[in-house]
Amino acid sequence: MSLVKLAIKGISYSQTQNGAYALILNEVDGERKLPIVIGAFEAQSIAIALEKEIKPPRPLTHDLFKNFADRFDIVVKQVIIHKLVDGVFYSSIICERDKIEEIIDARTSDAIALALRFNAPIFTYKNILDKAGIYLKGTTGENESSENDGVLSAPETFGVENEVSTTGSFSNKSVSELYELLNEAVQNEDYEKAAKIRDEISKKES
Repeated sequence: MSLVKLAIKGISYSQTQNGAYALILNEVDGERKLPIVIGAFEAQSIAIALEKEIKPPRPLTHDLFKNFADRFDIVVKQVIIHKLVDGVFYSSIICERDKIEEIIDARTSDAIALALRFNAPIFTYKNILDKAGIYLKGTTGENESSENDGVLSAPETFGVENEVSTTGSFSNKSVSELYELLNEAVQNEDYEKAAKIRDEISKKES
């Protein structure tokens, strides 16, 4: 399977779920975007890594990992988003020490936060981008539509307070109505709402 290189386009705040953010990854040699809903801490850590001028007074968790790795000559070579299951992305961190390569499983948000600190490239497989990539308004593919358009990840959160279900408002909609709502949410760049709609579509189509 061929790898596709990704770059971070930005982070947007969720208007409907407190503490949720959408991390937008951009296909380097294409038009598609890969939105991933992440928690506030991970969003802050990624934002700080993007803003080179910002230096927290004490190391954040990902900074601590970077300092630890530097001390023991561990290098993060690349991050690969290798799997998408039930709306959740799975990633691997490819590390090297003493010319020995190791693969470590990680949440995508953590993997990307570390990739930024190590200046490591971020990749995904073409079949994942084919399934989960979307075209935002203003790109050449905005009018293209298919059954898989607008697939988004579920929030990468862990904690009861972030697991409030809001899919009830969509449960009485038909699949065709849900796809219309999904396209509208993507056009409005409301990625968190789009993720919930996509989850409801998956339930109805399973």
